[in-house]
Amino acid sequence: MPKIAHVIVDVPTMQTDQPFTYLIPNDMEEAIEVGVRVDVPFGNGNRRIQGFVVDIESKQEIDNLKPIKAVLDLHPVVNDELLLLAEEMAKTTFSFKITCLQTMLPSVMRSTYKKWLVSVGDIPPHIEEEVFLGLAERDWEEIKDTPYLSELHRLRQEGAVDVRYEVTTKNKVKTMKVVQTNLPKETLQDIQSHIRKNAHQKHKLLDFFISEQTGEFSVKELVEHHDLSRQVIKEAVELGWLVQEEREVYRDPYKDRLFQQDDALVLNEEQQVALDAVSQSVSAHQNDVFLLEGITGSGKTEVYLQAISHVLEEGKTAIMLVPEISLTPQTVTRFKRRFGDKVAVLHSGLSQGEKYDEWRKIERKEAQVVVGARSAVFAPLENIGLIIIDEEHETSYKQDESPRYHARNLAIWRGDYHKCPVLLGSATPSLESRARAQKNVYQLLTLTKRASDNAILPTVSIVDMRAELKQGVTGSFSTPLLHELTERLEKKEQSVLMLNRRGYSSFMMCRDCGYVLPCPNCDISLTLHMDTKSMKCHYCGHEESIPQCCPICDSKKIRYYGTGTQKIEEELQQLLPEAKILRMDVDTTRKKGSHERLLQQFGAQEADILLGTQMIAKGLDFPNVTLVGVLNADTALNLPDFRSSERTFQLLTQVSGRAGRGDKLGKVLIQTFNPEHYAITLAKNQHYEAFYHHEMNLRRQGKYPPYYYTVQLVVSHEEEIQAAKKMHEIAKKIQSALSPQAIILGPTPKPMARMNRRYFYQTVVKYRFEENLNQVLQEILQESQKDIRSGLRVSIDMEPQHFI
Repeated sequence: MPKIAHVIVDVPTMQTDQPFTYLIPNDMEEAIEVGVRVDVPFGNGNRRIQGFVVDIESKQEIDNLKPIKAVLDLHPVVNDELLLLAEEMAKTTFSFKITCLQTMLPSVMRSTYKKWLVSVGDIPPHIEEEVFLGLAERDWEEIKDTPYLSELHRLRQEGAVDVRYEVTTKNKVKTMKVVQTNLPKETLQDIQSHIRKNAHQKHKLLDFFISEQTGEFSVKELVEHHDLSRQVIKEAVELGWLVQEEREVYRDPYKDRLFQQDDALVLNEEQQVALDAVSQSVSAHQNDVFLLEGITGSGKTEVYLQAISHVLEEGKTAIMLVPEISLTPQTVTRFKRRFGDKVAVLHSGLSQGEKYDEWRKIERKEAQVVVGARSAVFAPLENIGLIIIDEEHETSYKQDESPRYHARNLAIWRGDYHKCPVLLGSATPSLESRARAQKNVYQLLTLTKRASDNAILPTVSIVDMRAELKQGVTGSFSTPLLHELTERLEKKEQSVLMLNRRGYSSFMMCRDCGYVLPCPNCDISLTLHMDTKSMKCHYCGHEESIPQCCPICDSKKIRYYGTGTQKIEEELQQLLPEAKILRMDVDTTRKKGSHERLLQQFGAQEADILLGTQMIAKGLDFPNVTLVGVLNADTALNLPDFRSSERTFQLLTQVSGRAGRGDKLGKVLIQTFNPEHYAITLAKNQHYEAFYHHEMNLRRQGKYPPYYYTVQLVVSHEEEIQAAKKMHEIAKKIQSALSPQAIILGPTPKPMARMNRRYFYQTVVKYRFEENLNQVLQEILQESQKDIRSGLRVSIDMEPQHFI
């Protein structure tokens, strides 16, 4: 009986959310399984696309079904669990199944498509000569700019030419050539005795294999370490002295690193209570969700490590998620030291090939512990015993583009599927998670003191920059902070300085006419970068040279306002010329390995001061750091977002925790123009509980999460009137479908109203229980498909983390 496959195809539209049916050719029956990717014909022409097989069945009647053209995998790349998860994601994030399935795989496994122009009939001689060059088909990329496009279009309509699509995959396996000898020692000695004396390379090769009778040796190793030429190895293979084979090898990002095994530390009473609770849940196969609230330096990571050890002892696997920003070499090192080769690491700092190989290690069950950023939640592990999310409050766990999933929600879904606990950890939990713990939806575990008896919380001082201005201080450094930095230099101790704004200056303004140099694509001013001598947009990447005079009034009175990390570095070098400064921001960590190199330099005490953006606020543990300075605590406070106070409190608490982690006392100075703001005063003493109650009261009054759910709808178009019109239509539709209890904000332009030459309008819905909401959102999503060709884009974001 013929077999058919149900395939989700690589066309992200509502119509393709339902699988298409294809005939499985007889010669592919054994190769095609649920979860493999296939190359299938689609549409009326020769279009070929990738798809995922989601079901297989036998059927008597096949009704002229198109056959599958090729199988792209030797075994399934998504298992039954991940297929179910893709279904759940599509529903809850209002995205397409194909997008969800592709998100689960390393980017190198996403197929690309090649287009060929094919001659299939009688074509004019000049097209034959100028376009096809006498060939039967040409690569579309080579001819797409030809002056004959209109004529080619007509020839296609007449059936003389056609377009052929080819699915290409980039997931190439790395291999190396290895050689060995199958000849006995005596035979090799006999061969050597008949070789002329001056054939030095051949003698050297035979000497090596006479002494090293067994084992495989890579050609690269023989060339680089044993001074043998590739030519003599090739000749030896041709003569039958050696046998050569291709061997698959992993691209290991940590192959040059030696990880010294370390032992588990002795836990204090609070840590032990937390570990016991999680371990019992693991052993009992319970899908509990724990919230581990522990002050900075309280030893949360050691609890994670020992909980994972317990999971491995039970023959299970574990996932450990950390924010991309915290995935420092220090974090990776701790896990590699404890679990060695059982650990696979997934994050954006790896090359595409390295990510693919780490993924394959997991998929082949060669790794039992996965450490990674947000997308590691899709790791194809089986028999999961524990999922940990460190710094669970971090907004980077929510993806900003489709599918707009939150890793925490998917982790809890996988915990339910595997009947295993999920452990959320943070010094400053998100209000949503802490509120769930309050209602016993999550189990609250607390760590109230630092893990090391010698390490105590640093003393925190708030510096009022308004008072500093009155005393004539006009630079970025207050008198107290400069004094403390000088003192640390004298004591040979280290300091960390944070300013959450990269670049040199925030904007350029003409002092005669007030003109501010804008980005031509976005509603924002360009930022000055002195290292590249250019003005840049941090949103769309637009870059232009620094103007010498005002483009409007030709005045030379151009000044730069605001301060970025580059300018701070320059100012600090003038104030403290003897200090060695390292700057860490997006601009200095672009190159692969630069993040690790800078931290190694700082850890080796090759620098006195580490200056950076929020990427230095988390995950760093340097015992010699005794001073942390926050240059401007107000950067996030004034943003038009109800979470701005929460983010400020979290960031200040996290960065304060970098000080005094060893035996030496730590000190923190926070410079601010809002010294009385509760987010700053409560962060001073790491009073999370006080902050939680204060902020929850404000959220209840304002009807914001966690008291209300939110959904943000955004429409964008290159013409503002089109975006506004569509947004008003959508808002009207929502208004009529929801109850009077739902609060609808908008439609309004987004705070950043224009970006990348597109205008953005938004509507935000706040609600508690709305039966019709899901249905109306699905309808909006379906209707939006008709508008794509006119350039309208509609996005739906459940529980958005940013409203800017």
